[in-house]
Order: sequence, then structure tokens, then C-alpha cells
Amino acid sequence: MAKNDAPEEKTSRLKQIRSAYQLTKKSDPTVGLVLAGIFLGIVGLAVLGGFLVGPLLVWIPLGVALGFLAATIIFGRKVEKAAYSQIEGQTGAAASALQTLRRGWNVTPAVAVTKNADIVHRVVGRPGIVLVGEGQPSRVKNLLAAEGKKHSRVAGGAPVITLMAGQGEDEIDIRKLTKHVMKLPQALQPSEITDLLQRLKALDAVRPQVPMPKGPVPTSMKGARQAMKGR
Repeated sequence: MAKNDAPEEKTSRLKQIRSAYQLTKKSDPTVGLVLAGIFLGIVGLAVLGGFLVGPLLVWIPLGVALGFLAATIIFGRKVEKAAYSQIEGQTGAAASALQTLRRGWNVTPAVAVTKNADIVHRVVGRPGIVLVGEGQPSRVKNLLAAEGKKHSRVAGGAPVITLMAGQGEDEIDIRKLTKHVMKLPQALQPSEITDLLQRLKALDAVRPQVPMPKGPVPTSMKGARQAMKGR
């Protein structure tokens, strides 16, 4: 069964990489030339090293491996940059960025939404409860304050942290949002997180279902990050 699944997984991964490349090329048409230049440049230096100090049979494979690694790293950075450029300014951009958080983080988009498209997303992890607002700053601050109070009632002493996503003063750019969240001081143990999530289910059960505002909700960040896994 595993042998049969392997070709499908490989095909799926190739599709993800192709999709990530096409996404990146839209905002950076020279990406192919840049990656080829990096790869060939490193291989060329390795060949030169082989001629100077030898042996070539060692230097050439080393150059190919290092060239591929360098091109992959640069490609990953360019994919991420292109994905952020695509989602910036769109409704739900912060949620799209937050959903790239890896294992150990529980992300719930749009726990609160207003008719003016102001949104609060929730992240639960070792730092506690992190509420992230996006929208018109003065309105979102009030929405964040209200959600902070609601969550504090069921937090059981866990920290409740509020953040604003955006590019204004005291706001966090979505490009830096996940890193900011991951660097927050750790306050909870895994067992405490499990207990906290159960209490939050009770809070969510009594609130009305609030759909994301109509409009383009970006999903490219998650796909781009998946394409880079295992590199």
C-alpha cells in the first residue's frame, strides 16, 4: 500500500512546487533565471575547486548538492514573499498567515466578525490565548477588548494576549505575524492547552456562527508553505 501511495505523493508534491513557482513568477518574473544562476554559479565554483585542488569526482557532486540546497532555500524565501504580497490588504489576510503555524498551535479564524468586516482570529498555544484583530483600527480595538473579556472568563488563568495585524503604529505586519506569535513567552504546558481548548469549545458553543465577510479570502500562504515542506 505504501509503495502505491509513493508515486501519488511525489506527483502531489510536484504539483505543489509547480503551483508555488507559478505564483512566484507572477510577482518575480526573473525567479527562474535567479535560481538557475545560483545553482550554476555554485557548481561552477565547485568545478574550479576540483581543477585547483582536486579531485573533480568529489568537488562536482558537492557543488551540485550545495547548489541545489542554496537554490531551494532562495526559492522558499521568494515563494513566501510572493504569497505575502498576494494576500496583503485582503480580507482574512491575517488568518491566512496564522494558518501556516505548525504543530502545537490551534488556529480558529474569525471567532468574531462585524458587518464592517472587522475580524478577530484566535490562536491557542504555549503562550496562552492570542487574539489577533484585523480591520479598521479604532473599531477592531473595541472588538478585541470585548473578545478579550469573554475569553478571560473561561481562560482559567491562562494569559489572554491581544494583537493588531496591519502596518500602522502598534500593529504587526502580516509578514512578521507568525514569528511574533511564536516568540511570545510560553506560559502553558501541553496538558493545560488541552484543558483550555475544551473550555473554549463551551464559549464557542454559545456564540452565533459568524461567517467570514464576503470577498476574496486568500489561501496562497498555506499552499506555498506546504510546497516548501520537506525541502
